[in-house]
Amino acid sequence: MNINNEDQAREAIALWQTDPPRAQLKNLRFALESLELSQMYYEQKGNAAGVTRADACMAIIAARIAEIDTE
Repeated sequence: MNINNEDQAREAIALWQTDPPRAQLKNLRFALESLELSQMYYEQKGNAAGVTRADACMAIIAARIAEIDTE
């Protein structure tokens, strides 16, 4: 699933919550890596709005990873 904004990040988390924790972590980490690459792309292009959006999505994904790690 391609995540381009905060709403899509939340939708992806909701979709993956039915999966076992290990599968969720795999999907979340993959999404986080993808968002990091997007952020680097936006930085190179000078797209501040894109960088901010990617940061917000990464924060949402990282928060869910932290929730699963503490369960």
